[in-house]
Amino acid sequence: MKVIISGYGKMGHMIEGVLQRRGIELVCASEDICAIPREVARECVCIDFTTPDAFRANYKTLAANFKAVVVGTTGWNDICNEVFSAFEAAGTPMIWASNFSIGVNAFFAAVQRACDVLKGQGYKPHVEEIHHIHKLDAPSGTAKSIAALIADHLGETPEIGAQRIGEVPGTHTAEFLSDVDKLTFTHEAFSRQGFAEGAVVAAMLADGLQSGVHEFKDLIL
Repeated sequence: MKVIISGYGKMGHMIEGVLQRRGIELVCASEDICAIPREVARECVCIDFTTPDAFRANYKTLAANFKAVVVGTTGWNDICNEVFSAFEAAGTPMIWASNFSIGVNAFFAAVQRACDVLKGQGYKPHVEEIHHIHKLDAPSGTAKSIAALIADHLGETPEIGAQRIGEVPGTHTAEFLSDVDKLTFTHEAFSRQGFAEGAVVAAMLADGLQSGVHEFKDLIL
């Protein structure tokens, strides 16, 4: 497998380190993914960790040019139908997630199961998230995913609280309150390393896909 990283900030550097440890070839890391020749891109899985604006500008090129694409960028939910359609039309596999951490995806599974048990029993949900002050979107994509999961499985749409504090990598909490008790589920990231590890796992999965748009949690849970 060959990989090209779109975006070479903190996450890009971490992903590069994971690729090196796993012995996976990194062709390049680029801040201008549209400049990659198509004949090179067609041999590579692209891992995208850019900004919402950059992804909005680049997704059609990603869909048209690459062998497969892993999208870790968030903040584009409002155009998800257009993005998914572009990848489906191009026949390019896409794996996306609001959070590629394996631990967070286990958190999703635990919350989903709790909702299935608590549905109709009078529990009110709430979602809270804390991130570093540099994060561009609020609430986070992960918090939105948790809220959507709760709405689907509990039948109650939670409010989301978002805080931006220091250099916090990411903490997400789902709370379920009734008249008799409270359940709390929390995932706390110690660094961004878990996101990088999961993104590379996703790239390895994407390399073996023929087509389709897939949410990461649906492939690993």
